[in-house]
Amino acid sequence: MRDLRNDRMRRAGVREERLRATAGLRSSSTLSSWRGRSGRRYIVGVHPLNEAELLEVADAVILAVKRDRAGTGMVVDAAMAGAEPAEQTRLRWLAKVRERGATELHIHRLATTDEDRRAIFEDLREEETQAS
Repeated sequence: MRDLRNDRMRRAGVREERLRATAGLRSSSTLSSWRGRSGRRYIVGVHPLNEAELLEVADAVILAVKRDRAGTGMVVDAAMAGAEPAEQTRLRWLAKVRERGATELHIHRLATTDEDRRAIFEDLREEETQAS
């Protein structure tokens, strides 16, 4: 039974899953979660798509997200933020994802090593965003 469930999860692709625990809170829009292609779940902070926010992030996985009319989040692109922000690289990435319709940054900060961040980054990228 578990194998069937895991197989369905892998086929479902990357998707946002709102946190039920925060549904009644006023600040619930500041936290969300994403289910990776592996079926693993990652908690993220939701932030506005702006330079100041992006330049402050260190040691994290960042998702640029756009929403459809129904409010469903879709990953436009993903990036890894190291300990030292490369300002020009980040600003170019920000311009690219903004042009592609992103309006939010979803930031996962709970991974403690570069190896863990790399694995999460790969898990949360949709197939089409991997070419970018």
